Amino acid sequence: MPRPQPHLDEVLASEPGSHIAALFDFDGTIIAGYSATAMLREKFQRREMSVEEIAETAQVIAQHSLGQIGFSGLMTAAARFMKGVDEQSFIDFGEELYRKHIARKIYPETRAIIEAHQAKGHRVAIISSATIYQIEPTARDLGITDIKCSAYEIEDGVFTGEIIRPLCFGEGKVLAAEDLAADYGLDLDQSYFYSDSDDDIELLERVGKPRPLNPNMKLKAIADERGWPVQRFASRGTPSWIDYARTLYATGSLVGAFAAGLPIWALTRSQREAVNFSMGLFGDFATAITGVELEVEGERHLWSSRPCVFVFNHQSKADVMILAKLIRRDMGGVGKKEIRDIPILGKLMEWGGTVFVDRADGKSAIKAMEPLIDAIQKEGKSICIAPEGTRSLTPKLEPFKKGAFHLAMQAGVPIVPIVIHNATDVAPKNEFVMRPATVRVTVLPPVDTSGWSVRTINNHVRDVRNMFLRTLGQPQESVAESVAREAAVEAKGEKTPKKAATKRAAPKKKATGKSAKA
Repeated sequence: MPRPQPHLDEVLASEPGSHIAALFDFDGTIIAGYSATAMLREKFQRREMSVEEIAETAQVIAQHSLGQIGFSGLMTAAARFMKGVDEQSFIDFGEELYRKHIARKIYPETRAIIEAHQAKGHRVAIISSATIYQIEPTARDLGITDIKCSAYEIEDGVFTGEIIRPLCFGEGKVLAAEDLAADYGLDLDQSYFYSDSDDDIELLERVGKPRPLNPNMKLKAIADERGWPVQRFASRGTPSWIDYARTLYATGSLVGAFAAGLPIWALTRSQREAVNFSMGLFGDFATAITGVELEVEGERHLWSSRPCVFVFNHQSKADVMILAKLIRRDMGGVGKKEIRDIPILGKLMEWGGTVFVDRADGKSAIKAMEPLIDAIQKEGKSICIAPEGTRSLTPKLEPFKKGAFHLAMQAGVPIVPIVIHNATDVAPKNEFVMRPATVRVTVLPPVDTSGWSVRTINNHVRDVRNMFLRTLGQPQESVAESVAREAAVEAKGEKTPKKAATKRAAPKKKATGKSAKA
């Protein structure tokens, strides 16, 4: 059963209106853990810190932990290390930090609360003692445009080694909230503030609806004393040994499932029946052992128009077991060529009907898909493809490649869209451990491809992608946006324009550092 979410239920039942603010702390509230820790670890791994810097950083952190210096002293020490550094390099570093570390730390439960506030028309903002470079990429992903945070002083695009006061900490967060209230006409007495730390007690006391999330011991005691509702999330953060065990058993079950199918192959001489049995068994066992439950809408469309080309949005490594449980039999797939080199797994997937392609070589990928047409037309198999080409960092849908659509058109079969809403709850990209979750899946009606042509393929890709976007509740792509994106892709030789978009969205120079529009 889905875990209860009292904070989310409260928002869903709340009064709508732009006069209500939903304010969120960042570290420990929107993401698990601390972004500063991830930043230091990444710089250390890159060997961008000298021995002296490492020693001084360790000393400052120890002094802060022992209460010998406050947050202001901590930020002042950090600012000294940045003196003379170009701000743009830190913007770029923040974007890479997000892709490698931060994106997978976002609590899906907090994302759901944020989306619920946005649907109510509430003014959602982040108020954090962290810096814009740690926060902005996550805020952009969550659709949050108002950020109040601590800042370093900048002159001519270079850090001066000084901080801007007041910092966004303690009473500074109250000042930040009151600035927002003045800018937007907010009623803080009707507003929410979500935080994990007693360091934020001033702002928690200032708003009408303090809502501790994942509170530390001191905040939990205060919340209990004052009757503030508390909620904890276990979907991110340090995994338990049970989580590791579930993941290892689920991954290894693919080998066991195929081994279980060998007697069928030996006795019937039918590789197809053996693979069908193994795929269904793998899907059932792997989802059960990881604690993944499926809520499926439109399940009848999985069977109504086979053979077909199933297209799905690729959010997680858990998608493999989800699709195996849903499709079960007479299926083939496409995977990146690197998987073929994985011992045992690569051979099993190849034996099960997966075709491996070089995503960097468009011509090679098209040629590699030729056997799939035969598999559809001669063997009656359905092919499962992720048109995004790879897993997305977040539930936001990425641009679609055209291979699956060309395949369906040439084979003369329909497209069946499988929309996976929240597989990132199980395991986001770059995360090894899979955790229990209830995953929503919507199977849309088959899309007829009999009238398609190469000349109109871009329109069909856009139409199908917009079906996904509508189902996911994300903004649809207009014709003009589609044409512009296609032109950008062609200009770059079919490379995904993701990096260019990220660079354009990077924050500009902050004049005061106190408020930034992401």
